[in-house]
Amino acid sequence: MTFLPDLPTLLAFTLAAFVLTITPGPDMTLFLGRTLSEGRAAGFAAMLGAASGIVVHTSLAAFGISALIAASPQAFLALKIVGAGYLVYLAIQAIRGGSTFKLDGKAAGRPHSLASNWLTGLGINLLNPKIILFFVTFLPQFVSARDADVTGKLFFLGLFFIVLAVPMTSLMILAADRFAAALKRRPKVMRAIDWLFASVFSAFAVRILLTQGR
Repeated sequence: MTFLPDLPTLLAFTLAAFVLTITPGPDMTLFLGRTLSEGRAAGFAAMLGAASGIVVHTSLAAFGISALIAASPQAFLALKIVGAGYLVYLAIQAIRGGSTFKLDGKAAGRPHSLASNWLTGLGINLLNPKIILFFVTFLPQFVSARDADVTGKLFFLGLFFIVLAVPMTSLMILAADRFAAALKRRPKVMRAIDWLFASVFSAFAVRILLTQGR
């Protein structure tokens, strides 16, 4: 199947997706916060909303990057180099600023409907500029301008990200109280995740810069 990446690319993407999924951020805060305050159904609804947002980001990135390659392979190369720089920036921010996971206890007020939780997850994902930039600069690291089926590969990788992330996120929701407590009470765990994120994405940045420098 031409839309399937080769095995080394798929393994590298799987590692990156795993690290990104376990790194605390606004999405994880929403999933666990809604689960703790309103129950698991609310957490799963918010998670599915965020997953729907990833489908949108993937579609926009796939068509936009494919158009960019068709118009100018040199511009695509520039995008990949800028993307490498952005990954380094995210790595530095992870080390300097730490995780953004913050839960302030149970939310007050009436419970949200499942549709409302889904829309909240979708909105946080779609309107987060960091996620937009991440998908635009991250996915290109795993395709080549010479690939005849770059659109299919980008779609596959974006959807594969969801396939990898949903089971891991589901486990977090099912064990939300214990998972949230572990992150809040064990800062060393959070710092270890920050350093893991920084190390993996710095390595991807160096990889793309060295590859393009040959």
